[in-house]
Amino acid sequence: MCLEYLLSSAKTCRLNYFESYLTVASTVSNVLCLMANFLLVNRVPIQVRVLASLTIMLAIFLVMTALVKVDTSSWTYGFFAVTIICMAILSGTSTIFNSSVFGMTGSFPMRNSQALISGGAMGGTISAVALLVDLAASSDVTDSTLAFFLTADVFLGLCVVLYLLLPRLEYARFYLRPVWPAHVFSGEEQPPQDSPSAPLAAFRSRDSSIPPLRPILKKTAGLGFCVVYLFFITSLVFPAISTNIESLDKGSGSPWTTRFFVPLTTFLLYNFADLCGRQVTAWIQVPGPRSKVLPGLVLLRTCLLPLFMFCNYQPRIHLHTVLFQSDLYPVLFTSLLGLSNGYLSTLALMYGPKIVPRELAEATGVVMSFYLCLGLVLGSACSALLVHLI
Repeated sequence: MCLEYLLSSAKTCRLNYFESYLTVASTVSNVLCLMANFLLVNRVPIQVRVLASLTIMLAIFLVMTALVKVDTSSWTYGFFAVTIICMAILSGTSTIFNSSVFGMTGSFPMRNSQALISGGAMGGTISAVALLVDLAASSDVTDSTLAFFLTADVFLGLCVVLYLLLPRLEYARFYLRPVWPAHVFSGEEQPPQDSPSAPLAAFRSRDSSIPPLRPILKKTAGLGFCVVYLFFITSLVFPAISTNIESLDKGSGSPWTTRFFVPLTTFLLYNFADLCGRQVTAWIQVPGPRSKVLPGLVLLRTCLLPLFMFCNYQPRIHLHTVLFQSDLYPVLFTSLLGLSNGYLSTLALMYGPKIVPRELAEATGVVMSFYLCLGLVLGSACSALLVHLI
């Protein structure tokens, strides 16, 4: 709803490509901030990066909350520029926050990484439920937007407080004990051989250098492919195709087949299925990080593309045949999309920081976040082409 309000306000500027500009601004900001976060892993303490990103996000949301009650109809292009800048900053700082926290959990047991990843899907599910409640109960878009922004303000403030309390927990202090940054020797350097622990000592360095990227990429290449392709397929379908699948009974005029069909069968169902898939990994963690089955299952999800394309997607220009003549099919396919995305992506993201030395866990978490971002960018870019083929 927040984005819907911004989109409707931006239309007063008579700009027809607001969503495209927003996507470009967010993508560029994401990539730049991921690169900066990787370079700063050993140079800026994680506490500084997390608290700074949370503070900036809270400040931006407070500004947006104030703008909800401001008449921006006379701002023309000024409001468009403010919106794009705010979204770019939010996107970049949230990327730093997410990648930093995910990298931090690489030092914790795997169940903590699983809980963090599942929390992301829980947020999406709660947002989808809130959207349905808003559609059913609210008649004023301004009041709804204000409520959404105020909720974001409260939760961001709560995040700041909880993160400040984290070092007080003995459990957290144990796993967050400092380790020396990793150092990879060049071909001309020789690691010391004075003691049995020399190889490990050679791997650690007391200087705050940039984490070695090559060994991380080498170790996580297979898992990185899985993450990129998983989110590539998911973002090809959701939301570009799935949100345009209409009920076959739309002509009946029922609110369940018109107003609530997409929020229910797309947003709520996908996020809930994604949450369920991620939660299953708390009990079942197969296949393993080096199994050939994992990339095989990832590639198998390609079959979901034609299934969605031959549902009742509208408007259809080239593919006029609708093979799946029931509203149950998009429900089934969306469930499969969400479950497979949640389960397989959580496995791959959890395994990443665990297959490298602990010194590289945080940097590996940032790299895994980059894989995720790359998959989303590629899928979003190609989804426009796929839509034109239907």
